[in-house]
Amino acid sequence: MGRTNQRRIWGWYFFDWANQPYNTLLLTFIFGPYFASAVASDPVRGQEIWGWMLSATGLCIALLAPLLGAIADSGGKRRPWIVLWSALYLGGSFALWWAVPGMDNTLPILLAFAVGMIGLEFGIIFTNAMLPDLAPRSEIGRVSGSGWAFGYVGGVLSLAVMLLLLAENDAGVTLIGQPPALGLDPGMREGTRAVGPFTALWYLVFVIPFFLWVPETGKGRLPPDALRRGITDLARTLRSLPRRTSLSAWLGSSMLYRDALNGIYAFGGIYAAGVLGWSIVQIGVFGIMAAITGAIFCWIGGRADRRLGPRPVIVTSILALIGVCLVVVLTDRSRVLGLPVAEGSSLPDIVFYICGGLIGGAGGALQAASRTMMVHQADPARMTEAFGLYALSGKATAFLAPALVAATTAITNDQGMGVLPLMGLFILGLVLLVWVKPEGEGTKPWHAPEPR
Repeated sequence: MGRTNQRRIWGWYFFDWANQPYNTLLLTFIFGPYFASAVASDPVRGQEIWGWMLSATGLCIALLAPLLGAIADSGGKRRPWIVLWSALYLGGSFALWWAVPGMDNTLPILLAFAVGMIGLEFGIIFTNAMLPDLAPRSEIGRVSGSGWAFGYVGGVLSLAVMLLLLAENDAGVTLIGQPPALGLDPGMREGTRAVGPFTALWYLVFVIPFFLWVPETGKGRLPPDALRRGITDLARTLRSLPRRTSLSAWLGSSMLYRDALNGIYAFGGIYAAGVLGWSIVQIGVFGIMAAITGAIFCWIGGRADRRLGPRPVIVTSILALIGVCLVVVLTDRSRVLGLPVAEGSSLPDIVFYICGGLIGGAGGALQAASRTMMVHQADPARMTEAFGLYALSGKATAFLAPALVAATTAITNDQGMGVLPLMGLFILGLVLLVWVKPEGEGTKPWHAPEPR
């Protein structure tokens, strides 16, 4: 690949780097646990309402994603859409600064998080659709894995900055034993709340290479009948799904296991805070371990994807995550794998740190390989629509995992039991992979991008 192609690829990588803190800092390791443990009235109630918010957000994304993808494929430029999604990302994340401890009305904070997450997810749809234009098909798996690994590195660095300089523990100090930087008040948890503006600033700075180096692939303005054409094209694609067994099975499989994976990401930190009593700083260290293993295994998984194809990477990752769920359900402060441990034992903490490494490694490799598999299953001429369907499959039941966790937690009043339904989703996703052909239906030609 030529120098221009490499610059395009690196610009595309930087989009993963720029948006990773929303998942790493806000959803999983800093803001989510902070909301459940300090903003909501109690951790169990916090996990419950956080789950309902994620369910509603996922439903909104599921309804709009394929239609927006079809509209984008009908003509016009993609970049204005990405600017719009970026604005939602920035506004939603910045507004989390106002999530003060013990606030009476948490609805505005939940809405702000939802707006930012919608911007994140729609931006990913439009940029994922650019993947086939970046490299020949034989290199797509490597590019996808390396991009995800690069994003994880960004997540590690952003998390390290938060832990070292801003996020305070219950004693009011950061990981290095100092009060939060910039004179922020630890009593009002301003160091932890700064994660919202920090995430927005991180995105604003590091998305610049994407806009500078990745060329616009669309031409002209959006056609006046883009909405009608988008609806027509989407309806045609949906009607064809029963005849496309491999694509249908793939969308169903990824719908279930990605929903389960998102459930682990969303509730892992909340579980550690509520069941193990971890501080935000401890959860952040857990997150660094998960992100580092994620970067390593995304890179390894990308090479395995290039050599073996995405299916073996996907199957191995799902099996590892099923094992993690089982360990989490059977582990709390008083037991490990169902066996009692001495009071004050550090073994539950060690086991959960290991689980964090497995979640990061298997989850990262799974997502990167899934992105590659979608390219293999899709019609190259309708790639944005395909990734809209992929987002639909990832969000059509996005309400399901959080709702199952929320409902099971409410019924059992046990955070550990709340994780149990995720195992079932992983297993069902694994079963549906039996009908997925590695190269899709094989009816659509692949046009490798020409070097520029």
